Amino acid sequence: MTTETYQAPDSVSGLQTKGIGTAVLGLLLTGAGFAMAGLDRFYEAYLVAYVFWVGVSLGSLALLMVHHLSGGAWGVVIRRPLEAATRTLPLMAVLFLPIVAGMGHLYHWTHADAVAADPIMQAKEAYLNAPFFLARQVFYFACWIVMATLLNRWSAEQDRTGDPALAVKMARLSGGGLLVFGLTVTFAAVDWTMSVNPHWFSTIWGMLYMVGQGLSALAFVIAVLVMLSTVPPLDRVVNASHLHDLGKLLFAFLMLWAYLSFSQFIIIYSANLAEEIPHYLVRSAGGWQWVGWSLVLLHFALPYGLLLARDTKRNFNRLRVIAMWVVVIRLLDYYWHVAPEFHTTGLSVTLVDVALPIALGGIFVAVFAAQLKGRPLLPLQDPGLAKALTHHTH
Repeated sequence: MTTETYQAPDSVSGLQTKGIGTAVLGLLLTGAGFAMAGLDRFYEAYLVAYVFWVGVSLGSLALLMVHHLSGGAWGVVIRRPLEAATRTLPLMAVLFLPIVAGMGHLYHWTHADAVAADPIMQAKEAYLNAPFFLARQVFYFACWIVMATLLNRWSAEQDRTGDPALAVKMARLSGGGLLVFGLTVTFAAVDWTMSVNPHWFSTIWGMLYMVGQGLSALAFVIAVLVMLSTVPPLDRVVNASHLHDLGKLLFAFLMLWAYLSFSQFIIIYSANLAEEIPHYLVRSAGGWQWVGWSLVLLHFALPYGLLLARDTKRNFNRLRVIAMWVVVIRLLDYYWHVAPEFHTTGLSVTLVDVALPIALGGIFVAVFAAQLKGRPLLPLQDPGLAKALTHHTH
């Protein structure tokens, strides 16, 4: 087995080209949407789009660390797409700057007069203030980028040397790294989206975001893997058993997302507290209720029903379509989290709400593909590679 044997095919370069084209189209549409909607709407749409795409990077980091801890053929075949996605984190750190620029448009607690007139915001001022907010973002991205950099560096070294000690190092980092990941993502989710409404809170919010990011990342890399499985060299490697494992994992993440989403709803509904229930009251009227029902039917019921079938999880084309659908519908979930806080009187959608996810998605995919083609598509010295190449389930 040689490095050249598993180099990225031309389809990865094609994916990069499509990403660039999509980014250009998205940016053009964003310009047109901005001219019609204005600055406030731009920042609101940017926050939704950004939280969605950074979630793919962060979810990939979490899945990569889970693989290094647990092993398994499922992780070997998607390890390189996961690694490539984690190497987009420096880009995502740069793309966070428009949110910094738009803090005054997104977060009421940045306005001294609003804080002075609101006892609740005054009570939270020690945490919700601009300098501490910015310092936290630097800390979050530093943690994520350091972990991703070390895992990718050791992975490349493992390819060159085959040193078994490197697998142990990656597992050790992943053990502590998952704890750091859980804490930082929880606080980041509070900072980015929950603090849009500083009066509201949910103790499930961080876990909901972690599971959502894992779901987004897994669906994304499944779609990429199926694309790569049609061309050399992975057409000789990836089989229905690999897809079956990944499909079951996708099903598990979908179930956990639904469980946490319903748990948050039923706890707040049953408690019926004045500081909690408005979150759902806003989302139960003015057209927002249809977004909620769409999530129930299209984000949960539809993929749940399809993934129940064993044959579907072993069918390349069907699983790819389901995975791509999950990626798309995940954006609606983030939109439902954020947009009603800015438009409490009713559902509102403009061109910029559609254009910005396309623009950021094109940028993400282009950089992801550039990173993916820089290394062999399989980890050549992974201790589980031989088993993964002959993996079969019945």
